[in-house]
Amino acid sequence: MPVDTATVKKIASLARIAISDEDAAKLAPELDNIMGWIEQLGEVDTKDVAPMTAVIPNHLRLREDVVTDGNVRDLVLANAPQAEHGFFTVPKVIE
Repeated sequence: MPVDTATVKKIASLARIAISDEDAAKLAPELDNIMGWIEQLGEVDTKDVAPMTAVIPNHLRLREDVVTDGNVRDLVLANAPQAEHGFFTVPKVIE
């Protein structure tokens, strides 16, 4: 699909980008080259190529999934304006 100045102006309009006729004329051949490259990539046979997420194999380092309280209750409660029996104390709200 050849990209001409009218196509560039239409794309710019859809993207809400103000573009002059001079800039559109400069961008048309560049976008046409990019579209040609994309068409060339479409001709490559990738039937036997497995999809990749990265170039090098990455393995997640997993830790044991254990639920803990973090053993920092006293440090957390030190920030509270009021605390009782290991919990935050808040004023009673009734509407």
